[in-house]
Amino acid sequence: MKRKDGVRVTSEAPMYYLIPHILTKRVDSMNMCTVDIPLEPLRKYMNEKRKEGVHISHLALILSAYLRAIDKFPALNRFIVNKKIYQRNEVCASMVVLRPGHDNDTMSKIYFEPHTDTLMDVQKKTDDYINGTREENSSNSLDSLMAAIMKFDFLVGGICNIIRWADRHGLLPKAVIDASPFHASFLITNLASIRTNHIYHHVYEFGTTSIAIAMGNMRDVTHIARDGSMTAERCIPLGLVMDERICSGHYFAQVFAYIKELLADPRKMETSIAEEEALAAAKS
Repeated sequence: MKRKDGVRVTSEAPMYYLIPHILTKRVDSMNMCTVDIPLEPLRKYMNEKRKEGVHISHLALILSAYLRAIDKFPALNRFIVNKKIYQRNEVCASMVVLRPGHDNDTMSKIYFEPHTDTLMDVQKKTDDYINGTREENSSNSLDSLMAAIMKFDFLVGGICNIIRWADRHGLLPKAVIDASPFHASFLITNLASIRTNHIYHHVYEFGTTSIAIAMGNMRDVTHIARDGSMTAERCIPLGLVMDERICSGHYFAQVFAYIKELLADPRKMETSIAEEEALAAAKS
């Protein structure tokens, strides 16, 4: 079955192809954990950049580290549809944005190029997306699609069933996939922006989003040494929900270790992975 947003994965161990037939829904397959990101290296880096006249946000730092992880660990960008495993052919983040003066929020997607985007690129794309979405009278493709569906109020249930069926069988038009925030590499929400603790946001049963990330209020994390002494470290908690069918727990653990390594020294993300590879090739 061909899809417009991904290609079939055919080179994994048999276990990976069997699991979707046993765990048929994402709600059956959700693993949840909290990853605490130490704040001090981020704060120090952000202050240094501020002195240079460069604004860097916590959100952009987290996003940039996760995007680089997708490039290094491509199974993060997989999804399961109709009991089959696919590798997504693009990288996009689904995000909720509060719109001042509006009665409701909106949700759309930002597209990234993890291999060539630097931290500064991620910051600019994020700022452009948020500012554009918050503009008065702004309307994205999801808003337009929902408005079009609701014109046929008495047929909404049937229309949604047709969309679900088309998605399962790879027949959903690319325009609908592009408009849908449910078809994304991952969902990210910054709950700290509304002074809320992190949560474990569900991964949607509809669509192809396999991972949800929720940033929450900063908190102190206590560490107990072997001698019994205790220290507290200020951290940004990330609530993560993952579809365990896309890769192993060991794989996820490597991802989180890599993300924490990057965020311990954000300067590593000022150059792109492509630039680092080119420099390494030139030296060799």
